[in-house]
Amino acid sequence: METASATALGGLRVVDLTRVLAGPLCTQMLSDNGAHVVKIEPPGGDETRHLGPPYDAMGHSAYFAALNRGKKALSLDLSQPEAQEVLHRLLDGADVVVENFLPGTMEKWGLGYEQALAARYPRLIYCAISGFGRDGPLGGLPGYDAVLQAQCGLMSINGESASGATRMGIPIVDHLTGYVALTGILMALCSRQASGHGQRVEATLYDTALSLLLPHASNWFASHQTPGLLGSAHPNIAPYDKFKARDGHVFIGILNDGQFRRFSDHIGNPGLPADPRFHSNAERLAHRPALKALIEAAIADADCEPLCQALMRVGVPAGVVNDVPQALAQAHCAHREMVIQQGTFTALRAPMRLYGTPASPGPPPPGFSQHADEVLADLGFNETQRKDFYDRGIARPQPSL
Repeated sequence: METASATALGGLRVVDLTRVLAGPLCTQMLSDNGAHVVKIEPPGGDETRHLGPPYDAMGHSAYFAALNRGKKALSLDLSQPEAQEVLHRLLDGADVVVENFLPGTMEKWGLGYEQALAARYPRLIYCAISGFGRDGPLGGLPGYDAVLQAQCGLMSINGESASGATRMGIPIVDHLTGYVALTGILMALCSRQASGHGQRVEATLYDTALSLLLPHASNWFASHQTPGLLGSAHPNIAPYDKFKARDGHVFIGILNDGQFRRFSDHIGNPGLPADPRFHSNAERLAHRPALKALIEAAIADADCEPLCQALMRVGVPAGVVNDVPQALAQAHCAHREMVIQQGTFTALRAPMRLYGTPASPGPPPPGFSQHADEVLADLGFNETQRKDFYDRGIARPQPSL
């Protein structure tokens, strides 16, 4: 952290022991902002290497490619003592290690933070990502995004009566857990600036999933009424929902009475705010179905895009319900430079933007153990030693092209 550079995290060295989504997303964001990240995969590779089709132009599964750019790749069998010594050489110069093994795995190998690493590497930030944490009734158990969505109540408030409780269409728990881990690591690095000491950082899918129950948990605490399925509607605000127009659907979000008056004027029904059923947000919530029917009748002949543009110009938030290709084709997506293109490699950039030390997304994601020779040589292992590692399965060489 002390090294000045053109990127926010230049000089930071990260050992990435993660697979699948939350951990690789966290370390990719560190890499985008200048950290040197070495990704250590098990002999079978990160599971997401095999989650295809689709595959990109370089043969990577699209899933893996989205989460692993800018990293050096090496495969080690960490159950073997010699591979653990390779890891120790990496940790000796590292600032951060991130792992998402099942809790207890690192301890089984003699590599636990409190067990071995904290004393040996006092400045090391150790970030552990897991489903439920190390202890408690669910401690040490495996966790996947969709399971946590179900278990922590997220599915119960997503969907409509016809569909029932529904998994959110993105791995939102995994995704946010990656950001939780990133935030914890950065806070620990700030603390190290003052204290000189590293620490353990923990991010769990369980805690993250429960934290997403906003405002539903607060509503439950206050009312003791179980939140239910509302489709695209909001439990506390109306109109705040998806509405059918002539050529598709729009989402209209109205937070206050002034916006509701402007909206009503624009759709040609200026009397709506004076109707006792719609005079305040509380009344609009109580009469939500009637209000939705009136709105959809008023916009039935309107095209989505012009309607939303006109509403936004009068201060009413509105957006067309786009599919994924339409969302990525928006002019504002291009203006915000949200899509990264490097030759045939295309991906989304991380959403944060630093203007003084801008991110610099690294090269396309690595092939399996692509940098084995490079990383091992940098650690001081000569050609004979590297060949011995490969022959004995301690490390995996880059596969022949």
